[in-house]
Amino acid sequence: MLTVPALDGLRVLEVGQMISGPFCGHLFADHGAEVIKVEPNGGDVMRTWGLKHNGLGLYWPVISRGKKSVILDLRSAAGQEDLRRLAATADVVIENFRPGTLEGWDLGPEDLHRVNPSLTIVRISGFGQDGPYRDRAGFGSVAEAMSGFRHLVAEPGRPPVRVGISLGDSLAGTQGFIGALLALLAHARGGPATGQVIDVGLYEAMWMYMEGVLPEFDMLGSIRQPTGATLPNIAPSNVYPTAGGELVVIGANNDAVFARLAALMGRAGWTDADGPYRTGPARGEAQESLDSAIASWSATIGTDELLELLHEAGVPATRVFTAADISRDPHYSAREMIVPMSEPNLGGEVVRGPGVVPKLSVTPGVVRRGAPLLGEHNDEVLGPLRKGASLS
Repeated sequence: MLTVPALDGLRVLEVGQMISGPFCGHLFADHGAEVIKVEPNGGDVMRTWGLKHNGLGLYWPVISRGKKSVILDLRSAAGQEDLRRLAATADVVIENFRPGTLEGWDLGPEDLHRVNPSLTIVRISGFGQDGPYRDRAGFGSVAEAMSGFRHLVAEPGRPPVRVGISLGDSLAGTQGFIGALLALLAHARGGPATGQVIDVGLYEAMWMYMEGVLPEFDMLGSIRQPTGATLPNIAPSNVYPTAGGELVVIGANNDAVFARLAALMGRAGWTDADGPYRTGPARGEAQESLDSAIASWSATIGTDELLELLHEAGVPATRVFTAADISRDPHYSAREMIVPMSEPNLGGEVVRGPGVVPKLSVTPGVVRRGAPLLGEHNDEVLGPLRKGASLS
């Protein structure tokens, strides 16, 4: 039976550059929405961001796959009028400018709702649309620091490090996507007649994942500190060396799982009634010595053999994957988590990228094509509007 993606028939305007807004649009496109990316004359900077192949930034085929591209100068009256015409045909608008930018162009929510009262508007910014910090410039790195995340990403006694991906931007884009879906669902259920505005601050998208750090401070006066590869009092859960000079992650802090690990190591007595590591709290208190003992054992076994033993014993473990490992891993392939895309910006050359997440059983998402050429869909999208025809 032929199926269509869950968001087929939805029209989304993506206005903005870099990562947070475009990542939100990327999720819509993966699940079947028509995503029209509005770009300035020079194009989104993501087209040449990071490592490049034949001049193309290689994140571009991922974050912009399946989208359409039109060129509009939003600083001009003509460009602003074109965006209003487009907004009149759309279900969702996504923007990630600094607060007040769209209002300065007469393209704020009040202006857009005049031409389309049911429009859902996703607004992603560093600090949100109000509050004392609203006018500050904010990138994902700043949001990660303000959320408390960067404080924890370090080895004890050393400066915080940067995670090698734009985590704050991507999480904010994901929250914008969820917010838009919630607003569309409320409208479909007979909720507000007027479209909602979804306000996402980058720092808030990071902050919501920070677990119990605030209750720990409020109730116990404890400020969680960086712990490197470990979690305080949760053991064993660390990276351990192998005879091959690689590192593997082993997570065996659950009592039953730890018993299986101890037996595999020939240390079944560790979990006896009077054993030193029988309970989680006991393992947590002796975390350093326990990790040392496991590392001494793991370092005597080759990586592949060690992982096979751990998997057979039912102990969660994996090597620390690189892109090379991912590219040839059979589970990634079986789950369609690596998909090939014909990339127009590279003359049809095939680029592989992540599969669609999440998986839906009846209306799954699909990667339809690579990213658009700059202004590739100007005639298709803008031509009928400028002639007075409707795109609906």
